[in-house]
Amino acid sequence: MTEGAASGGLRLQALTKRFGSFTAAENVNLDIRRGEFLTLLGPSGSGKTTLLMMIAGFLDITEGDILLDGTSIAGMPPEKRNFGMVFQGYALFPHMSVRQNIAYPLDVRKRPKAEIEARVDEMLDLVQLQDFGHRLPGQLSGGQQQRVALARALCFAPPVLLLDEPLGALDKKLRIEVQAQLKDIHRRVGTTFIYVTHDQEEALSMSDRIVIMQQGRIEQVGTPEELYQKPRTRFAASFLGKSNFLTRDGALYALRPEKIDIAPKGAGQGPNTLSGTVRAMTYFGSTLKYDVTVPGMDEVEVDADAWRGGAPLPEGTDVDLSWSDAAAVRLESD
Repeated sequence: MTEGAASGGLRLQALTKRFGSFTAAENVNLDIRRGEFLTLLGPSGSGKTTLLMMIAGFLDITEGDILLDGTSIAGMPPEKRNFGMVFQGYALFPHMSVRQNIAYPLDVRKRPKAEIEARVDEMLDLVQLQDFGHRLPGQLSGGQQQRVALARALCFAPPVLLLDEPLGALDKKLRIEVQAQLKDIHRRVGTTFIYVTHDQEEALSMSDRIVIMQQGRIEQVGTPEELYQKPRTRFAASFLGKSNFLTRDGALYALRPEKIDIAPKGAGQGPNTLSGTVRAMTYFGSTLKYDVTVPGMDEVEVDADAWRGGAPLPEGTDVDLSWSDAAAVRLESD
């Protein structure tokens, strides 16, 4: 099923949204590639949901334009844009069966009955709910309900699927399961997915590209690996993953906790070394997390592989912290 892949390239041009004197999104320029999984990531109030709602047509644009495959849709009502939508709250009809919920967008479009039945079967197969078609939403788990909502949003082959914190109501284990299913479904359907979340791990594990947002503006855009390995600003380095910050020769550097080697004082090796004292050690099974007090600096966090052997360094141990030149990334000023 690749109908949605025939279109779905979006361009946001100088997109701005103001609510009175408050600017929720300012001069956002972004090309969203056809068929990609793009995630809008940022803290509460960063403008990511405002951006999604303008793309959907639920919020009017103050300034700028939105182009779908080269054609402006800025003045087009939501129903004419023909985009799919998936929300955190599922929004399923409780009195309708799973089949009826999935069929609903096709019913309102007055598609032939045989086409609807075939399409619903296809969607049930896509989300692996073939045996649940006659159940009511209340008889399903949260993860199953979310998959029904996804099937309903995809059944009419929209060029773009908009997802606003869709997994926020699920517990952590179920979220991870549904993330994997959602990524697989995206790979199979080829539709452009625009996904809003504040969850860093979710963004890293699912996205082709991530847009980090802060205060209504784009902070940085790139693949998960690009953003994690080469953040440009302190905000990007601190919001996506964890970073330590060092000042050298008047420049600010980000240093990820897992890129630091920790050893008893005097045993550290590497071109860059700091000395400190272990304030706390926390065991996470595969990882040991150290909080190290370094004179004249903020506390340094170090993540060490527990499987490498050797006893954990207890609190109060004097240690050397070392890292390679390539491990520290020079940042632009925010």
